[in-house]
Amino acid sequence: MNVNGRVALVTGASQGIGRAIAIELARGGAAVVLAARDREKLSEVEKLIQEFGGTAWSVDMDITSPDSVLAAMEATVKLAGKVEVLVNNAGITRDGLALRLRPHDWDAVLQTNLTAAFSVTQACLPAMMKNRWGRIIYVTSVVGQAGHAGQSNYAASKAGLLGLAKSLASEVATRNITVNAVSPGYIETAMTAKLKEEQKQANLAHVPLGRVGTPEDVAYGVRFLASAEASYITGQTLDINGGMYMR
Repeated sequence: MNVNGRVALVTGASQGIGRAIAIELARGGAAVVLAARDREKLSEVEKLIQEFGGTAWSVDMDITSPDSVLAAMEATVKLAGKVEVLVNNAGITRDGLALRLRPHDWDAVLQTNLTAAFSVTQACLPAMMKNRWGRIIYVTSVVGQAGHAGQSNYAASKAGLLGLAKSLASEVATRNITVNAVSPGYIETAMTAKLKEEQKQANLAHVPLGRVGTPEDVAYGVRFLASAEASYITGQTLDINGGMYMR
């Protein structure tokens, strides 16, 4: 899974799946720009990558703010020169039954998970098209494919990423840019750690492989899609869910 010498930008890289993705890309030889709002956690990831000989920089990015995205992209170009691999990973949840879901919670999730991902993509596209090479990867969710009670906003945002990936893949294919998604299932993260024990067991009962996934399981899939070996794959979704959802 050759990513050696490539420059990657990973949003939401301060923890969980984003952190694992950034580390895995760096282990593969990519120079990684880490983007998130929590600069302290970003610095910890940056230091870890540098300790094993990798190359990493941190940039402050609030993906819901166009001004912050623009400033982060300018900083990224100054630090790394370019972005060849974009991993849109940042996301939030604001769960609640649709009947009682507040408009603010709907808007916040769609803005962060979908609209902001498009904004960051749009900021990276001109250089990729000029260089005639790029990898764009969206981290979506099994919930965006199968749905889940109490997560209509989250499911809609993640399903939107799948449509975005397919449409964009058609637009940029002639410039040697691939666009794909990874769709994690039940993964051990800070987000799922908040679930009650009975909820965790209920989720696990739907996983044929019988274990919770790790952030590294997702990171391996992202590294593959970013690699030279995946050059003939575009507009696809790689399901990383232990068999939780089979199409």
